[in-house]
Amino acid sequence: MPMKALASTEMLRTPCSLFLFSSRSPRLIASKRGFIRMSATIETKNPRIGWESMVIKPPPHPTYDINAVIKLALAEDAGDQGDVTSMATVPGDMEVEAHFLAKEDGVVAGIALAEMIFDEVDQSLKVEWTQKDGNFVNKGMQFGKVYGRAHSIVVAERVVLNFMQRMSGIATLTKAMADAAYPAYILETRKTAPGLRLVDKWAVLIGGGKNHRMGLFDMVMIKDNHISVAGGVANAIKSVDLFLEQRNLQMGVEVETRTLDEVKEVLNYAAHEKTLLTRVMLDNMVVPLPNGDVDISMLKEAVELINGRFETEASGNVTLETVHKIGQSGVTFISSGALTHSVKALDISLKIDMELALQVGRRTKRA
Repeated sequence: MPMKALASTEMLRTPCSLFLFSSRSPRLIASKRGFIRMSATIETKNPRIGWESMVIKPPPHPTYDINAVIKLALAEDAGDQGDVTSMATVPGDMEVEAHFLAKEDGVVAGIALAEMIFDEVDQSLKVEWTQKDGNFVNKGMQFGKVYGRAHSIVVAERVVLNFMQRMSGIATLTKAMADAAYPAYILETRKTAPGLRLVDKWAVLIGGGKNHRMGLFDMVMIKDNHISVAGGVANAIKSVDLFLEQRNLQMGVEVETRTLDEVKEVLNYAAHEKTLLTRVMLDNMVVPLPNGDVDISMLKEAVELINGRFETEASGNVTLETVHKIGQSGVTFISSGALTHSVKALDISLKIDMELALQVGRRTKRA
């Protein structure tokens, strides 16, 4: 029996150890000065699901394997017995049509990932969408459907929805913050769910945001603890310049500053030394006020001091309520950990009996 038939009893009883992260080599994309960036591994045997067909592609990562994450999610659901309820109640040869229903307004995300999950469970499933990743959906809207073996659809249902609801929640908040932050760009941080780094950052892109560094490997980010150990801002930057030059590496370099004096120290160093520094983080220079507003005068002064010599990034006290004012300060970027660490999932369901689902939804004000 083929391994892809997840709905079969044999596959559903397969030990989770079969779903350990794969060692498939990711695609290499060479760039200058020894800096190598690689795309996340995405493999599928189904020709309708391909990298080129994705509306918004996932960000690059040298070791992340989306297929392995999907398999792990399915395996933790199946355990060592599989879907015992479906095996007991759903005839193996029954085919049905299930519809995706938005239960609240928001930006939908995870459509491409959902197709990959369905493909992993059962390649014979047919999926159709009326919306694309990044589109706005309204409460009560049916925006897609999947047709095929009922057993396979039910097996895939919760894993598909878990990813889509989380990604759509991230995309919805990102869209709101990105619009409010203009002309500054909104960024997420590394405060993502463990194991879901790429998925969370993909959702940010779908919502109209930009990605900050993917991890510890693709950008130098000199933070407060590095500065303390190095003996000051200038010493830390100098050490990074030397490190990158010796190893012939090219990547973005950002330094965190917490005071105007530290900003001046950065500028003084850059005025006297050749540096690879590209961005200055202005951390907690947005001061909250008792009335709920924020004072951005310190942030604006820092931006004026830098005067376009480096990109600037505001961090700290960034909320949907404060981001517009921060965006008017002249900063290049605004980073918000809340985009991913405090995500509210968008309510989405997958229903076979849509008439009953809509009836219940109207009764509970969720459709």
